[in-house]
Amino acid sequence: MLFIMLFIRKDDGEVVNARQNMLKAVRFERPDYIPMEFHINASCWNAYPQEELLELIESHPFLFPDFKRPELPYIPEYANVARKDQPYTDDWGCLWETTCDGITGTVIKHPLDDWEKFKSYRIPDPQKCMGIGNIDWEEERKRIAGMKADGKLTVAGLRHGHTFLQICDIRGYDNVLFDMQDEETLLPELLDKIVEFNTYIIQQYLDMDVDIITYAEDLGMQIGPMLSPANFKQYIMPCYQKMLKPAKEKGTMIHMHSDGDIRTLIPYLHECGVQIFNLQDQVNGISWIKENLKGKVCIDLDIDRQTITPFGTEKEIENLIAEEVKTLGSAQGGLSMIYGLYPGVPMKNVKALMDAMEKYAFYYD
Repeated sequence: MLFIMLFIRKDDGEVVNARQNMLKAVRFERPDYIPMEFHINASCWNAYPQEELLELIESHPFLFPDFKRPELPYIPEYANVARKDQPYTDDWGCLWETTCDGITGTVIKHPLDDWEKFKSYRIPDPQKCMGIGNIDWEEERKRIAGMKADGKLTVAGLRHGHTFLQICDIRGYDNVLFDMQDEETLLPELLDKIVEFNTYIIQQYLDMDVDIITYAEDLGMQIGPMLSPANFKQYIMPCYQKMLKPAKEKGTMIHMHSDGDIRTLIPYLHECGVQIFNLQDQVNGISWIKENLKGKVCIDLDIDRQTITPFGTEKEIENLIAEEVKTLGSAQGGLSMIYGLYPGVPMKNVKALMDAMEKYAFYYD
């Protein structure tokens, strides 16, 4: 979900490379523009007239520089956990189901719902899989090397939901919260095994010299985090510190994504060494983000999907983007923005959002 490859020719003829520009934004080195990404969820191709969606994409080359029109009707490839009526058991033994093609499902069967099963429970092999699907590491090395040869920004890392959500998928959310409160002795042992699995993957990407390594995991709800700050500090923060340590030692940029209200966890995440925070705008609050993060880390702002973009006017959408750029951005950098399109947003609002993102990307130019 993170970053795009892009070359832009400025009025003076200079060619701006998106990799260089993104790294400038992250390092506060006066980027030429604010990096913007517009991600279209696969479910949208069943929800919108495909020709209209294609025309919108083609009319916004800044957001979609490498886009190639597919043949219609277009049938996207859905992730294993996002296929309607096709239950999927992942590498950890968690059974997923979804009711909508393209939308990530829910775990309906937890393989370790009873600690009596722990002795026979087996951790997957990171040499063969990522935790939610197979991987050929030799092919992955070739892919990253090819991107580097083309001058592209290389961004890679752990699967979404790598640690806290992983134990929730394995044990069940309620069980995990009780485990933490009861100080279940087997929980740290399970976490150690997950950290070992994750660290192998991290090390593979570090060995490939990726530009940015990612640790994506939702920790927030609509109000407050999914676990108490005390439990996060006791159980999850040590895992993060271990997993981020190799990247910190190598000097690789560290990116973390989390949906939801994570304000009370931000100090701990910052202490772990996160340099790029991908967090949601409205649920955390633009003013709060400014007061607590602006100038300290690179803010990879996740644009509202709950109120203004699905239900607001076109003018309200432009005003939202303008406010966020003016409040959180600067000529020095430290800001990138991303929007994830899902079904339910009126097409006129989709266009208004694309227009505003292209317009305000150059606000500090």
